[in-house]
Amino acid sequence: MSKSIDSLRHELSKLRTGRASTGLVDNLRVNYYGNETPLSQVATVSVADARTLTITPWEKTMVAAVEKAIYGSDLGLTPNTAGQVIRINLPALTEERRKEMSKHVHGEGENAKVAIRNVRRDAMQAVKELLKSRSITEDEERRTEDEIQKLTDRFVKDVDSVVKAKEDELMAI
Repeated sequence: MSKSIDSLRHELSKLRTGRASTGLVDNLRVNYYGNETPLSQVATVSVADARTLTITPWEKTMVAAVEKAIYGSDLGLTPNTAGQVIRINLPALTEERRKEMSKHVHGEGENAKVAIRNVRRDAMQAVKELLKSRSITEDEERRTEDEIQKLTDRFVKDVDSVVKAKEDELMAI
């Protein structure tokens, strides 16, 4: 269940919230001498200010490849190159885009809740199997099912809090 929450946090870290974050380009892959290589392995990515990312390739020849990868991505960003430094200015999000991203955040939260419920279902099934094989008593079965439900409820609340925090971050101007 905790892996579901970790996965949710990872997915939500990729969303652009109007503030610059290096996580925005973490999944970007660059053609490095014929191999698709993660951007972090060919350049230094840093946050210059609240709305600017700075990418500094380690080799001068990689500037064009990094630019091409940024243009080819579905991030909708435009790089500005000055010598060997690539700057990406993040435009402010429109209200419509914020609401659209908020819906996406809710969808990711629901996916995490489904994953948590699937874990609960598997655990409940395992408890029933133990009861059938007479490894545990009916009292132990009820107690264990109650504990599993309490854990599930706690993790669902955690998902709700992660989604709420991301939503607040999205709606902040």
